Amino acid sequence: MWGWIILKKGLYIIFFALIILVLFSAQKITDNANKPQTVSYTVDTEKKNAYCIFIEIEDKTLYLLQDGKCIKQYPIASGKKGWPSPLGHWKIISKADWGEGFGGRWMGLNVPWGTYGIHGTTRESSIGRAASHGCIRMYNKDIKELYDIVPHGTPVIIVNGIFGPFGTGFTEINPGDRGAHVLAIQKRLKQLGFFKGWESGIYEDDLKYAVHRFQKSCGLTVQNTITKKCWEAMGFREFE
Repeated sequence: MWGWIILKKGLYIIFFALIILVLFSAQKITDNANKPQTVSYTVDTEKKNAYCIFIEIEDKTLYLLQDGKCIKQYPIASGKKGWPSPLGHWKIISKADWGEGFGGRWMGLNVPWGTYGIHGTTRESSIGRAASHGCIRMYNKDIKELYDIVPHGTPVIIVNGIFGPFGTGFTEINPGDRGAHVLAIQKRLKQLGFFKGWESGIYEDDLKYAVHRFQKSCGLTVQNTITKKCWEAMGFREFE
């Protein structure tokens, strides 16, 4: 059975009755046998009254889905330049009253490279803008409503642009960088057998040495910076 979720600006998301498929269609990966793979995120909605939070950074909007249907939408503030919101497929792992500085409600996400969550704010004028240190801010009345609706374990999908974890396009990655793009590199190098560490989303020494080994195996210049030529050699492609 097919259905449609209608979101603002004519955006449509196709979903199955039992699974919501949110496709980061711009990221294409090929394995060692050159078999195409597609990076996608699935949310099991077999359980009745299953909720899913879908956040569009570009539109500064949070959509609440129930059983595959959009039932609420709220304006948000996202991470500012240098402090991007964590792109990817997460879940709510904590809920708490963190005081009025967080609008009275906090819902933490299982992002491995830092502490990120959805919360209220004392600066409600920031809603609709890129203004936070990566967290998703909401109006206080909205976060209190959402907090009372969604349980622990609710999936949270955050997207920005058409290139999946690379957002609006690939940029060079250097030691010390952190984020969804680093996590994607770690996962890919682990698939290829070069990275053995924890997929933390942080570019540390273990990833650096894995990158060097991969570059050497491909005949690329061995360097700390992960360039476009390097990530293309890993099988990543940008396309529209």
